[in-house]
Amino acid sequence: MSSKNTILTNKAKPLGNYPHIKRVGDFLYISGTSSRKPDNTHIGAEQDEKGNWQLDIRAQTKAVIENIEGYLHSVGANLSDVIDITTFLVDMKDFNGYNEVYGTFFNKETGPTRTTVAVHQLPHPNLLIEVKAIAYKPL
Repeated sequence: MSSKNTILTNKAKPLGNYPHIKRVGDFLYISGTSSRKPDNTHIGAEQDEKGNWQLDIRAQTKAVIENIEGYLHSVGANLSDVIDITTFLVDMKDFNGYNEVYGTFFNKETGPTRTTVAVHQLPHPNLLIEVKAIAYKPL
C-alpha cells in the first residue's frame, strides 16, 4: 500500500501535524477543510465598520469546495473523483444555504455520498462550515 502526502504552498498551512491530502493506494483522503486563506483570514467572514462579523454560509461553502478542488488538482484528480463527503455545520440553520451551493458542484446522480452533522464549534469562531472528503483516483 503506497502513501503520499502532498504539501501545497499556495494554500493555508494546516494548523497541526497533518497533510491537506493523503493518497493511500487509489484513495485520496482530504483533511477537514475550511474557507481559510493563506493569510489566515476567511472567505465569507467580513467585519463591518462597528467591528461585528458578518458570516456567509454560501461564500464559505463555495470556498471550502474550491479548496478541496485545489487539493485534488494537486494530485491529478478533480471533484468528479470524490466518493464521500462529511460536512460539519456549526448551525443547521445554515443547511439550506450550504445545500444550495453544494448543488452547483455536485448532483445526486453522479455526486458523492454525503453526511452532514451539526457541531458545537469549529477551530475558529468565524467558521460556519468544515468539510472532509474521500476521493477514488486509480494510479
